[in-house]
Amino acid sequence: MQKNILLIGGSYGIGFEMAKQLSATYHVFVASRTIGELAGNGATHIPFDVLSGDISNTSLPDELHGFAFCPGSITLKPLKMMDIDTFKEDMEINFFSMVKVVKAIMPKMAENSSMVFFSTVAVETGMPFHTSVAAAKGAIEGFALALAAEYAPRIRVNVIAPSLVDTPLAGRLLNNDKKKTMMAERHPLKRVGIAKDVANMAAFLLNSDNSWITGQVFAVDGGMSKLNTNP
Repeated sequence: MQKNILLIGGSYGIGFEMAKQLSATYHVFVASRTIGELAGNGATHIPFDVLSGDISNTSLPDELHGFAFCPGSITLKPLKMMDIDTFKEDMEINFFSMVKVVKAIMPKMAENSSMVFFSTVAVETGMPFHTSVAAAKGAIEGFALALAAEYAPRIRVNVIAPSLVDTPLAGRLLNNDKKKTMMAERHPLKRVGIAKDVANMAAFLLNSDNSWITGQVFAVDGGMSKLNTNP
């Protein structure tokens, strides 16, 4: 029997790369607002708005063997330029909408299934102008570790914490060669990430062959969180 994977968000960027990779082995369902680049790539698209929709009202299979939540935001501003609504918006898209979906699909998660969430390098490594997004992603990490403990050994739960990845979401940060070079130099591996870098790790964690891993936060960040290569 072909196993079922549900991705929330997957029309572009990391989610789309995940859908492409996983469709070779699994029956992949992508719940997102638009079909984007998915057409003809083997996944089943489910129209869904994570901020206003109820995933319970969509056509999901009775059993899920893997799940990943991809929507997120990149809000980079000084604290003095953000009001409380900015923090609420980041929490809504990154955290509360995720919790709503997780609660709805938990009854469908199969024995030995896997869940993957996304954080940011800025949770572990303090960075200026990241207060809002780091707070929202930090909530994801705490939630995921508690969930992993609560549902072990039936469900594995892990988190991926990337640095900057060249996707549509990060477009304004990488919209010219000067910005790309500057951002690349900040990383010990001297490049920004691409969607495949992160999707590779997500596919690894969703694979049941890798079933002795849970409750972990994996940095896929070009070495940024751990290494200082400045002389």
